[in-house]
Amino acid sequence: MSIADVAEVTRVAQRQLEAIERSDFSALPGTPYAVGFARAFARAVGADEVEVARGVRAELGASDPADRYEMFEPVDPARIPPRRLAWIAALLAILLGTAYAVWRTQFFSVSTDQEVSDLANRASEQAGTPAQRQAQKLAASGTQAVSGGPVVLTATQDVWLRIYDAQGTRLLEKQMLKGERYTVPDQANNPMILTGRPNALSVTVGGKPVAPLGPPERTIADVPVSAAALLARPVAAPQPATTAPVTQAVPAATPQGSTRKPVTLSPSTMKAMDEAAAGSQPSSLASPEQ
Repeated sequence: MSIADVAEVTRVAQRQLEAIERSDFSALPGTPYAVGFARAFARAVGADEVEVARGVRAELGASDPADRYEMFEPVDPARIPPRRLAWIAALLAILLGTAYAVWRTQFFSVSTDQEVSDLANRASEQAGTPAQRQAQKLAASGTQAVSGGPVVLTATQDVWLRIYDAQGTRLLEKQMLKGERYTVPDQANNPMILTGRPNALSVTVGGKPVAPLGPPERTIADVPVSAAALLARPVAAPQPATTAPVTQAVPAATPQGSTRKPVTLSPSTMKAMDEAAAGSQPSSLASPEQ
């Protein structure tokens, strides 16, 4: 039999069979492989495999005094990974582990960033507009403001509006008709209003009117309509009263038995008359007909 024939029968690589013939066992993976391949070699050519195995162990310095028979069946050498392949596999395992660690770090980093973003968004929503912050500041400071009673919105004209709470839950959204009323729930969490015509709404707290929610014909949003928030709003300054003409009866010398109707004097005429009475020269004097 040729070495190639033995390799085909034993399924041991030809270079390893040649190494056994040369007693070059250092070219084999280790003592068990050397003994096993030698047994297969001997069995294929009809030699005493036990004696051959004993001789191999003796050459390797691993003799067995009991001549223990090793139940070792060599496998296809093509299935035995070479040392270089083992190093490549180890390197791939390291690379895969590193890639997984990087992915896990980035995944948790993205998750953390998303959580921070969600928290920031919720904080921003809770902070809201300056009016919202004012209402929340009053609540956080522990101020015990009197609610003043229910908040009632009355439509003085047809108007669309939306009432919602701090979480965005809609409490009311409709076209209110003139004269229609809506009472804001007392238990609502920081109720707010959105409308394009705040001047079409009359707002009362406990039956008492409060300042308008916004300028006429201007859209307002996120304006708190709770009793505490409405009572905390600044009171609108009263409009100055328009000076009305003064009606005064001016006595005049008239013939006996005749009467004369009182005349209406303008403020400038009265000022001129006062100056004349004080002995000064009036700047202008209007005739009684004026």
